[in-house]
Amino acid sequence: MHDVGLLPRERAYIVAVTKKGVDPDVVKEHLDELVLLLDTAGANVVGRLTQERDRPDLSTALGKGKVQELKEIITESPVEMVVFDDELSPAQVRNLEEELGVKVLDRSGVILDIFAAHARSVEARTQVELAQLEYLLPRLTRMWTHLSKQFGGIGTKGPGETQIETDRRMYRTRMQRLREKLREIDTQRLVQRKGREGLPRYALVGYTNAGKSSLMRQITQADVFVQDRLFATLDTTVRSIEMPSGQRALISDTVGFIRKLPPQLVASFRSTLAETLEADVLLHVVDLSNPHYRDHMAVVDETLKTLGAADTPQIVVFNKIDLIDDPHMINDAEADVPNCVFVSAERGLNISRLLQRMQETFEESAIMRTVHIPYEDMKAVARIYEDVEVLHREDTDTDIRLSVRVASDKLPLFMSRYQKFMTADAPPTSSPS
Repeated sequence: MHDVGLLPRERAYIVAVTKKGVDPDVVKEHLDELVLLLDTAGANVVGRLTQERDRPDLSTALGKGKVQELKEIITESPVEMVVFDDELSPAQVRNLEEELGVKVLDRSGVILDIFAAHARSVEARTQVELAQLEYLLPRLTRMWTHLSKQFGGIGTKGPGETQIETDRRMYRTRMQRLREKLREIDTQRLVQRKGREGLPRYALVGYTNAGKSSLMRQITQADVFVQDRLFATLDTTVRSIEMPSGQRALISDTVGFIRKLPPQLVASFRSTLAETLEADVLLHVVDLSNPHYRDHMAVVDETLKTLGAADTPQIVVFNKIDLIDDPHMINDAEADVPNCVFVSAERGLNISRLLQRMQETFEESAIMRTVHIPYEDMKAVARIYEDVEVLHREDTDTDIRLSVRVASDKLPLFMSRYQKFMTADAPPTSSPS
């Protein structure tokens, strides 16, 4: 584990290759975000370069003229690395390093490095290591070439294809062990979640640095780690809260999303993101003070779709309203998202209104049913526990009575499977108390 705060800060030059006709303001915003990523990783950006192309050059991403221009810039203003805003192929990295004579990275590599620096729990470290190995596996040839050509000397002679293949096998073996470890952790999490049955579940989602952890602290009044940094939170935090009705509920906070999030990270963090997938209601936290908040919302919605959580009831929470001077911005946001809630997590503004909206949304989306299952059909009991949330169980002399909560979108499937177990005295559709 390395602490970027204790290491000398590297100097970086950033590069974007864009399609012709892309709005320059959009390109600038993407590069500004890359500057923040590098700052979080421990580097200072000393300059930036962009090029419009129909498509990136297959060998160097940039055209030959731009590569030469970049090489001259580096010679005049020494830097330790060049970072591209989009993912590079292993061949492109190798060719660029040979041409420029410095380390070449892409946005994915920087994000992975940040995750590695911020991972604290065993689960987060395991997930990050797996994502890093998946990212590095196709780049092993480039790594050996870079080591032997750039530095030379004892211990750095080219190892040849045999060593590369040996390392590939080592990586794959390690990746398999990490996947097995994550499956074990996922099983443990499943047991923990089973113990929370009967409580409404909410999950905070949003673009990184939108203020999710600050909002979590306001809602729960608990000591939650908060830092004004990208990806300050990697591990899921689950807390119990009391709703306006007096009912207990659970709320979770997890890793923030960002554009161009490496797919390796999304895949390896699925067990952590299970809290999001199983939530009854999502709180989509948006930094309203960011001029590009609409783009950030689109990135979050797309990521939720990838995870399979696009249909979960959602409340858009516009945060940082204390930083808004223009009232038209709030009016515009409300016009875009009529059922939103405006808050300031930093100042604790409108938190009670948010809790009320959370309760209302949950009650609107949940449907209660009671099933009476005879003892000779215990398989149906086990299947119900897998399919829906069991709120109460009563073992009578004649049968097992389960009070369950069914998400509205899952009601047709539930009815098709279990309607025969519903009696005339089963309660009608209602909101939970």
